Parts: sequence; C-alpha cells; structure tokens
Amino acid sequence: MILTDVGHSFDRTGEDMLFRHLTMTLLPKHVYALTGPSGSGKSTLLSIIAGWVEPVTGMVERVDCGRVCWVLQNPHGVARRTALDHVALPFIARGERRRDAETHAMALLEAFGLDELAAKPFRDLSGGEAQRLMLARGVASHAGLLLVDEPTAQLDLNTAATVNEHLHNLSMSGAIVVVATHDPRTRDACTDLIDLRDWQSEEVHHDAAAA
Repeated sequence: MILTDVGHSFDRTGEDMLFRHLTMTLLPKHVYALTGPSGSGKSTLLSIIAGWVEPVTGMVERVDCGRVCWVLQNPHGVARRTALDHVALPFIARGERRRDAETHAMALLEAFGLDELAAKPFRDLSGGEAQRLMLARGVASHAGLLLVDEPTAQLDLNTAATVNEHLHNLSMSGAIVVVATHDPRTRDACTDLIDLRDWQSEEVHHDAAAA
C-alpha cells in the first residue's frame, strides 16, 4: 500500500489540516504503530488507509490488500462461546473442517498466550485476555489489512503489558498491520512507527518511505 502526499481536514477546504504531505509505503508482515496526540487524526488515518474515507489531498494506492479487519479497543465477543470457538469460526467460514479449523485456532491461541484458556467462555475472560483473543481472531480472519485501535487503552499497566508482549504476532498472517496507540509500550512493541506529529507542519522535511 502506497500513501502519496495524503492530507485531511474535516471541513475539506484544506484549512486546519489534521495532517498533510504524508507519503509512506506500508508493507505486509510489518506492524506499524500509529501515534500522535489526541485529535491528531489517528482514527481518521485508519479510515483513510481502510478506504472508508477519501483524503482531502493526495492518494492511496492499494495493491492486493484484500479484506480489512478492524479490532476495536473494547473487545466484543459472544458471551457463551469459548475462546477456541471465536478463533476457529473464521477458518470454518472459509471452508475448513472443524477439526482443521480448531487445530489452526489453537496455534493462534498459543501464539497469543491463550492456549490454556481455549475452553473458557468469552464472558469469563479478563480484559487483557479478551483483547488478546480479538487480536488472535483478527489474524484468523486472514485480512490483508489489519487495523487495531488503541488495544491497551482500557487496560491497567500489567494487563496492557501482556497484550503488548504479543503484538508482534499480528504479522503472522502476512497482513499489513496498523496499530493506533497512545501507549509508548505498545509503540515499542511494533516494528515501525508512523508519528502524526511529523506530518502536521506546513513544511514537512520528513522522508517516511518505509523500508
């Protein structure tokens, strides 16, 4: 995915731009931390990357990005379904037999430190466990573009740390992953950084072509 000279303003006049001149290449198997102060446009940029909002300036070129999966900061699941069910269902929906789907789901649960909770219903999971489950489900969805919005915002420091420990596994499916966050620990757990403060001045002298 290539973003070229992307900028956005809510009034679409070009005044009071949230960000401007954002030029960047987003690559599969990378996990990008999207940072910036409140109101800097993180959620807006996620929507632009997803193709749901057109930027005021610039263009976004999507090449083989496939479907989009958005993991919200407040995890939502089916209360009585087990953790294993939540991750197996995307595999089943793609035509896998339940036994194969559960095998693949267990591998993801293990990657996110949830294998011992496979039989536990969603309603009995802690906040951090539920958030990690939604991240695992996001990988299971086999999306080409995985967007994660503030995964640790509602968690205490210790619980957030357990989520951050597993963020690098979001790239397991080969997707482009973008994680909007205020948390410096979450930022450090990602492989790359998009800091919107670098794209808020009138003249940007920042070369952000991702390696």
